[in-house]
Amino acid sequence: MIQTYPISKTITTLEALEQKFKLSPTDSDLFFQEWQQDLPELTDQEKETLEQIKRRFERHRKRSPLAEGVINQLLISPLLTLAGLYDEPFYVTTEASVEIEIEEEEEILRGRIDTLIIAQQLWVLIIESKSTIAFPVALPQIMTYMMANPNPQIPVYGLIGNGDEFMFIKMLTQGVPQYDFSNIFSLLLPRRNQLEDILQILKQIAKIMIINRTA
Repeated sequence: MIQTYPISKTITTLEALEQKFKLSPTDSDLFFQEWQQDLPELTDQEKETLEQIKRRFERHRKRSPLAEGVINQLLISPLLTLAGLYDEPFYVTTEASVEIEIEEEEEILRGRIDTLIIAQQLWVLIIESKSTIAFPVALPQIMTYMMANPNPQIPVYGLIGNGDEFMFIKMLTQGVPQYDFSNIFSLLLPRRNQLEDILQILKQIAKIMIINRTA
């Protein structure tokens, strides 16, 4: 008899994730170059807007801890706007249901993605904002969602953030599933606005997925 389990309570460590899906970190430096090579240049207007976004976020954060919804409004949504991920050919869905059937173990894993961006039928980017939760706690959940990618031959990307720090994930689930992480980008750096790096990578991912959509 097939049993159904919540992803958030079933896959709680990277070890459990890797064992459940036979997933492994890549050993190739070429697997995830998108976050550091050939990034698009930002305009002066975009840089100015990112400074405004950062100042606004810092003002709210100094007053009190920020919930996930506030992080989305102050940071995630403006970044998606600047990256063009609300525009053609992309669509955004929130609280998207995910179901993964693991036949050999006769179980189904279910969960809900905070934010899913698609282009036609291709999954482009999964976003999870987790307030103050540490990355090692949140990573297994978003990476399990990424395993549900309905187009395993096309890479899927993830962005995880807690307001102060952000990190990108790339996963390819075809054949032997593999993944890799970007560096962690911090908004706590006083003299460097790493929202610029995040926006450049988002633009890069959007460009790549438009190419994949038409391939």
